[in-house]
Amino acid sequence: MMESLVVSIYVFTLAVFIGFELITKVPPLLHTPLMSGSNAISGITVVGALLAANANNWKISTILGVLAIVFAMINVIGGFMVTDRMLGMFRKDKKTEKGA
Repeated sequence: MMESLVVSIYVFTLAVFIGFELITKVPPLLHTPLMSGSNAISGITVVGALLAANANNWKISTILGVLAIVFAMINVIGGFMVTDRMLGMFRKDKKTEKGA
């Protein structure tokens, strides 16, 4: 039990470090494709959270699974809204197309 907790903390710390380094090194031009990729990763999080919420081992796993689903869905919906807004900046306005 203690060994798996240490390994979990090690993996979490490594993931935080790699995520921070990745986000700070990406140029602003690539933020939209990166955000789309993170939305796909959040989909994987939703699947894992559903599995954790369905585990009937402990009540705490169900509570944490439901919280993970809520936060992952907020991330997915917010990511899609921001991506749509950013892609809207690249669309041509219909009024200027007709007038030009």
